[in-house]
Amino acid sequence: MSTEQTTAANGFSYTLTRTLDAPAAKVWRAWTTPDQYAQWAYAAAGSVEMDVRPGGAWKATMVTPDGGQFPLTGTYLEVVENRLLVIGMDVPGKAAPAAMTMELDEQDDHHAQIVLRQTCDTAEERDMAEQGSTMLLDSLSAFLAEETRD
Repeated sequence: MSTEQTTAANGFSYTLTRTLDAPAAKVWRAWTTPDQYAQWAYAAAGSVEMDVRPGGAWKATMVTPDGGQFPLTGTYLEVVENRLLVIGMDVPGKAAPAAMTMELDEQDDHHAQIVLRQTCDTAEERDMAEQGSTMLLDSLSAFLAEETRD
């Protein structure tokens, strides 16, 4: 996995890139199907709802390693099936949603490259978001590997 951190004039950004052992369509389904997403994304069972279209809403209750739970909500800002998902996340106290971009690039029949990007207001927010995104990619990789064995 490669990681890039930048400080832009309008915020603090990170980019995570990883090649996954699954075709883009399979990665897309894992990211956009509630029951699959709940299995790898640290979401509480039954808490994930997704209307995967521009302007469609999503929600999930995330579970932390210590058992804490926190609800997340947002909307999909851009959707290009098997290629691009721009996810808006509602942030208390902020007028605009925080956006995370997930891009998929088919490498061959069995591999896809995934790129996650996000710009945050502070270096601390960026570092926390990057840590969370890295955990998601690790868990997604493990989920896809298990799916391949089944």
